[in-house]
Amino acid sequence: MTPQTAPAQAKPEEARAVELKQLSIRFDTDGGEVTAVNAISLSIRPGEITAIVGESGSGKTVTARSLLGLLPANARTEGAVLVDGTEVTALSRSQLRALRGKNAAMVFQEPSTALNPVYPVGWQIAEGLRAHRRISRKAARSEAVEILRQVGIPEPEKRVGYYPHQFSGGQKQRVVIAMALVLRPSVIIADEPTTALDVTVQAEILDLLRRCRDEFGAAIVLITHNMGVVADLADTVAVMYKGDLVEQAPVEKIFAAPEHAYTRRLLGAVLRLGEGKERRRRAAEVTEAGTGSEGAEQPSAPELAVHAQELRITYPGGLGKPDITAVDGVSLAVPAGQVLGLVGESGSGKSTIGRAVAGLTPVAGGQLKVLGRSVIGARERQLKRLRKDLGFVFQDPASSFNPLLSIGQCLAEPLIVSGEAGSVNAARSRVAELLDAVQLPAAFADRFPHELSGGQRQRASLARALALQPKLVIADEPTSALDVSVQAAVLELFQSLQRDFGFAAIFITHDLAVVDLVSDQVAVLRSGQLVEHGPTDDVLSDPQDPYTQRLLASVPVPDPTEQRSRRGESSPLGQ
Repeated sequence: MTPQTAPAQAKPEEARAVELKQLSIRFDTDGGEVTAVNAISLSIRPGEITAIVGESGSGKTVTARSLLGLLPANARTEGAVLVDGTEVTALSRSQLRALRGKNAAMVFQEPSTALNPVYPVGWQIAEGLRAHRRISRKAARSEAVEILRQVGIPEPEKRVGYYPHQFSGGQKQRVVIAMALVLRPSVIIADEPTTALDVTVQAEILDLLRRCRDEFGAAIVLITHNMGVVADLADTVAVMYKGDLVEQAPVEKIFAAPEHAYTRRLLGAVLRLGEGKERRRRAAEVTEAGTGSEGAEQPSAPELAVHAQELRITYPGGLGKPDITAVDGVSLAVPAGQVLGLVGESGSGKSTIGRAVAGLTPVAGGQLKVLGRSVIGARERQLKRLRKDLGFVFQDPASSFNPLLSIGQCLAEPLIVSGEAGSVNAARSRVAELLDAVQLPAAFADRFPHELSGGQRQRASLARALALQPKLVIADEPTSALDVSVQAAVLELFQSLQRDFGFAAIFITHDLAVVDLVSDQVAVLRSGQLVEHGPTDDVLSDPQDPYTQRLLASVPVPDPTEQRSRRGESSPLGQ
């Protein structure tokens, strides 16, 4: 990547790329006026990265969208929003179109929805150029190739003609960043740019955003709930809570000496690698104290909830193409009552194994026994009986719940389908018990999924997974989209339920700190193969495989001083 603009230091010291003055944003709703942002003031210098953090509903995204005039029609704005000295709230639609992309651009959270699936990425990048400049198609394509090269897309001359589905998740995020950079805006708004990415890909995207700041001189507004990302990337931090800006300070001060009680609570909920080891040590001490160590009989080996040997799973390759091997010779075991953490990059085979265990994906070879029964070649009737003992927690409960059913109906559905309910009154009684188990009020049974927050929906998703009292739960990225404090509460609930109900679990995630907290064992996958498997403490404290070592080295530490020291010493991506 080569510098395209003058460095930030060359601009006047008093210049501000972004300035908010007593900004208030209110929405007119059927239930009355709702204040989303309450008289906040914030300024960002050219070349500065400011992270806006806070829980869902704190006003982060609404504040960021106001910079581009992307608020809905029922929004009313008071105060001033200045981008490069231009008052955004006073602009007409045509003036806003001129501002977007040229002065300020946005990198959205989910690149798959930000990119149009029916056009090549080069055409989409060139479209932004043609909207703002008189430029030929050939010249626009040439610039699209160059910006793809600068953001690290391999073979840009060839891949400029690729469609979005032909790129990996990390590469699609790079394409979205390329679209934001192509007009050299002075402000880049990055809304949760790494939420769904693996740790190694996340490290690459953070490095790319840092280079955007250093070489393009762009100011970056970073919206995230990952405090490790904040420590790694941000220069300053603005903390929002229920529409108020409660604290703003340099990143080192926020982490070392937070002043506001909410900031302290937010940082206290951050997961750190190594915390799980202490939790397991305390649990072992409690167990030993309860059973006594002298004269105690050696416990028998626990039965296996899942036992896979040389497991092989393939997908059809299409007309004239060979089959795609998603899982290649994986052998692992999950003892009853224990939690196995499955980690690895996207495409490593984590979710494929989870689906195979549930009998949702056919197995091409090897052996796979679930709760003592083989699922290979099993008939649908047999799989139905097996699934009564399985629970599934999905990544996004907003899309896994039927929006037309109330939460109570969603929880009662597995009871009715399986015939376990017995009667309507029995189903209602069981729903009330499930809501109580996940610490939700009984009145939530009458609410619909869209009326619950993300954390509340995930609690309800846990309740549905436990409806039939399963012996095995498969949790596929259940906390990746949650805020720090909500994630901590959901994980604490998961651990409590696992202890109380005694189910075994396969916990699929790319967050190694989450694995450290909840798992007894860890299995590390890479390109469909198992590269490391063992007790959590052994794998995370003394990894043997270079890939596992690289994964751990890519995890940003929620400490800006330590993180910058690590970056200065070496980069795991360069290995």
